[in-house]
Amino acid sequence: MMAENGIKIVTFNIRCDYEQDGRNNFSNRKSLIENKINCERPDIICFQEVLPHVAVWLKDTFADYYIIGCGRSEKLDDEQESIAFRKDRFNLVSMSTFWMSETPLAAGSRYKEQSICPRVTTEALLYDLAADKMFRVYNTHLDHEGSSARLLGLNQLLKRIESTEFFPDAPVILAGDFNAEPEAEEMGSIIGSGKFTDAISLSGATFHDYGSLEKEEKIDYIFISGGFGCEKTEKWTDSKDGVYLSDHYPVMAKLYFK
Repeated sequence: MMAENGIKIVTFNIRCDYEQDGRNNFSNRKSLIENKINCERPDIICFQEVLPHVAVWLKDTFADYYIIGCGRSEKLDDEQESIAFRKDRFNLVSMSTFWMSETPLAAGSRYKEQSICPRVTTEALLYDLAADKMFRVYNTHLDHEGSSARLLGLNQLLKRIESTEFFPDAPVILAGDFNAEPEAEEMGSIIGSGKFTDAISLSGATFHDYGSLEKEEKIDYIFISGGFGCEKTEKWTDSKDGVYLSDHYPVMAKLYFK
């Protein structure tokens, strides 16, 4: 049974908005997204593919949340991996954005094996006022083209988590769009590590391309370290008149501190 201070977290690839999706353009999905989040009231949301104008909309629309992150380009614009967390529930102790590259603090950097898209991870150390606990959240979006780039990014993430010196014992949530299914070779570095569990492993496929895929893909994850357990998961499959929340199903996990 989950304690009253359990954490309701969602991973949500909101889909980059270049008005390329016809009836599923972001402008047509806004009301569905707003209503769903206001109804479910998650404690934390890890958004991927957040363009600057979408970040503005999130901040204007969801006043109960702090929303942090910065763009992946050299000028800190373009897509960001935003972490939204409830103002009344958490204190932000520290945060950082780093690039998936050999020079993670160089804005816009990337691995040479990678696509042309830089990739970033947003990290937040949060203090849970309700549970009197500290924990860390990582929100990432790995490369969409190369398994070698994804493996480099995953190994970089795991090394960073293991080497942190600021509250090193704080339990960890690592969420996002990994662009790889569980059976992919590169996923073995985290699935086979013995240190993390995918809390939403039983939720099934997450990428559906607005209902157009014959075989949907499981590429979104909420990995948790041993300090957390999971009571329940729920995949948000809402749609209205052919309009979906996104081209990915957002997935929620109800976590608790062990």
